[in-house]
Formats: sequence, C-alpha cells, structure tokens
Amino acid sequence: MFRLKRLFDKYKNYFSGWRKLLIEVLIIVLVFMGVRHYQSRDMSSGPAQPLHGTLLDNSKIDWAAYKGKPLLIHFWATWCPVCRLEENSIESISQDYNVISIAAWSEDTSAYMQKQGLSFPTLDDIDGVWADRYGVTGVPASFIISKEGNIEFAERGYSSETGLRLRLWWIEL
Repeated sequence: MFRLKRLFDKYKNYFSGWRKLLIEVLIIVLVFMGVRHYQSRDMSSGPAQPLHGTLLDNSKIDWAAYKGKPLLIHFWATWCPVCRLEENSIESISQDYNVISIAAWSEDTSAYMQKQGLSFPTLDDIDGVWADRYGVTGVPASFIISKEGNIEFAERGYSSETGLRLRLWWIEL
C-alpha cells in the first residue's frame, strides 16, 4: 500500500498537468464551435432552394438530377483570399461528388477560373441573388444537401477538404 501511495505521489503532478491541458483544449474547441455556429446563424436550413440557371460552361442546371445523391453548394468570390485557399479542395471534391459552386459578387469569373485551371460547375451570381436566397452574407460558405434535398450542414468561412468530404460521405450513408 505504501509503495502505491509513493507511486501516485510521484505521478500526481504529471496527471494534473494533463488534466489542465485537456480542459484548456476543450474550452478552445467549445469557443471555436460557438463562433462557427454564430457565423452560420442566418444561413438557410431545411429544404434547399432549387437552383436554376446557366453554368459558366453554358449547360443548364438540372436540379432533379441531384436528387438521391449528396450535393455540395459552395459560395465563393474571385476577390476572396480565403476562397483562393479552398479552390483546389473544391476542384478535387468535384471529381468525386456533385458540386455546384456559386461565384457571388464576382466579375470575370470565367477568366479567373481559366487562369487558375478550375473546372468545377459554376453559376455566376454577380448581383448576389442566390446568396440572398441562401442567407449568405459572406464568402466562402458551404452547404451540404442531403439525398432528399435538405440542407444538412451549413458553414461560413474556411472549410477543409477533409471536413467537406467527411460531411458528404456521412450524408451518403
């Protein structure tokens, strides 16, 4: 018994340091999640607004073709530095999942995409009409639409490729 007490006393400070670190990390994660939730409070939820219009490649959006499969709707802008960080991730995701990107409040989107070597389906939203319908007040913003056509995840700000892929995978199950 005495040996066990000495052993516990020896490692007492070690465990209390880890406990303090764990609590600090937990607080940081909770604050981060709270900020993300606050940022997306005005964004649309429930049934997704059916998109219609002509994409930059002159093809028409067929909303019915996306039923039964998860869909990423991604709002971005050519002038947005954070959007530039995400564009390669969106390009990669578009190779494996349905993606419609919406270039909000942007001009010369076709030239920008050609210069950057981007080919994901893009709807030009110069006046921000679609952004208003989805409650987007800042870019980037991402919506994950379920097979049934409901908005399952909505997030404003940077989203990692892994995070978006995991959400799409989860909806696909």
